[in-house]
Amino acid sequence: MTTHPLFDIAGRTALVTGSSRGIGHALARGLVEAGCTVVLNGRDPRALEKAAAELGGVGADRADRAAGAAGARVYTAAFDVTDGPAVAAGIADVEERVGPIDILVNNAGMQNRAPLLEFTDDAWRQILDTNLTSAFLVGREAARRMTARGHGKIVNICSLQSEVVRPGIAPYAATKGALKMLTKGMCADWGRYGIQVNGLGPGYIETELTRPLVEDAEFSAWVRGRTPAGRWGRTEDLIGALLYLASPAADFVSGQVLYVDGGMTSVL
Repeated sequence: MTTHPLFDIAGRTALVTGSSRGIGHALARGLVEAGCTVVLNGRDPRALEKAAAELGGVGADRADRAAGAAGARVYTAAFDVTDGPAVAAGIADVEERVGPIDILVNNAGMQNRAPLLEFTDDAWRQILDTNLTSAFLVGREAARRMTARGHGKIVNICSLQSEVVRPGIAPYAATKGALKMLTKGMCADWGRYGIQVNGLGPGYIETELTRPLVEDAEFSAWVRGRTPAGRWGRTEDLIGALLYLASPAADFVSGQVLYVDGGMTSVL
């Protein structure tokens, strides 16, 4: 397959947080297919090993579809992205075992659907730590090394809810809106060091975590009717956007959020 060299990221090392399943796992797969060495992160070592095993043969199986993918490698790094000391130790370990991190994908996140009046203090702190603080902690630690090397790509996984919100998910939307602004702030602070920081904003994507919503006939019909593309997104719909933001093609793109939502944010 012939591709433009601006989109070639073969040989780069990428860390993807929250990548044992769902969107994170799909993004990790896309990076492996593009020829990257990929480090999967999560808190459960067994889940990470299973996820790594699933990706272990991707490069060899799809060498005809991704230049350099046959040499791709998959590693795991189990640490809590909401714990500052654990993040510092985890990043140091990854760079010692695997090599310098060229690409960071801050994907770790959670959802907690509940009326705002009933949302507890503990639930608020948990969703804030998981969706926002983790991106700050991991991003800061990775950037300390990237700035010294003079290059790096950070992609924060934002959301359709970085822009809009529906009833029952106000705390989630608050974290994703803040993540959009953290992305812009990282761009402002770190751009001079050769680091590009952007956001990727998925719309309604079908995963194991959203399966109950997909199977809710009324809600699923609302999603399809509200989305110009007329369907739920698939995890593979997100891969191209990530590969672009992680590539030299985006060397002068920073502080942006690329929404992959079938057009939902563009219509009333």
